[in-house]
Amino acid sequence: MPQRTIPNRIGTAAAAVVVLATALTGCSSSGSTGVAAGCKPKDTFSTISKGTLTVTLSALPPFITSQGTSLGGIDGDILNAFAKEECVTVTATPVATAAVIPAVQTGRSDVAAGSWWRSASRAKIVGLTEPVYLDQMAFVSKEGYDTVSSLKGKTVGTVDGDLWVGEAKAYYGDNLRIYKSTTDMYQDLKAGRLQVAMDSFGSGSFNAPNLKVKVAKPDSVIGASLQPPQTTFPISFDNPALLKALDGFITTIKANGQLAKILQSHGLPGSAANTGAPRLIS
Repeated sequence: MPQRTIPNRIGTAAAAVVVLATALTGCSSSGSTGVAAGCKPKDTFSTISKGTLTVTLSALPPFITSQGTSLGGIDGDILNAFAKEECVTVTATPVATAAVIPAVQTGRSDVAAGSWWRSASRAKIVGLTEPVYLDQMAFVSKEGYDTVSSLKGKTVGTVDGDLWVGEAKAYYGDNLRIYKSTTDMYQDLKAGRLQVAMDSFGSGSFNAPNLKVKVAKPDSVIGASLQPPQTTFPISFDNPALLKALDGFITTIKANGQLAKILQSHGLPGSAANTGAPRLIS
């Protein structure tokens, strides 16, 4: 798994929106390669390349992966299913993490993928879909700790930039180690230099499949355990029709259980699909 960086989680506002380099001229088309003949799209919206949904990403398994122009991971499965319903093909465009959102802003991509959080700063620069799933805080350990208080006195690790760092530092004090990367944290955990890692459930399951990964039980000491961040698909403000179509699809797959199955297939609990009402983190 690549290093998780701050922009891919809570992030700061990217560069100001510039004039679109490429006009939004495409539309859903049954003539696209890989689309069944006679396919009739559910909605009407434009894409930057006719018949193709261009998706920018920075690999972050299990949330998003790519192989060639194909998408994988949780977000990939969701967007692939959406594209099938809308009779378009998907083209994955991997870029550096810091370049993912600007690609949407500048009209070089239709949608960004990769467990992006719904945040107040992000909502100022791009459109955000309805909440997709919860990025639940979890504890990773040999013992299976699942409460904030059970970690008191233990050597606990987290990654710089995660939502809970400030509150965890205030509660655990000098027992909290703050790492620059996910890789470094899990190296110490597996080597026994760390007793517990605080991470998202998906990241923990991917990075430590032989350890116990438990969703943190709600505790007011750490707000993220009460209200985990909601993920979203960032889309340009200039394409409200695509935003509306994807919102409708998200609502449908939540209601029919398809989203819960996608989450479970990648090792996340189906309960992560129960996002509650839309909200923004600071």
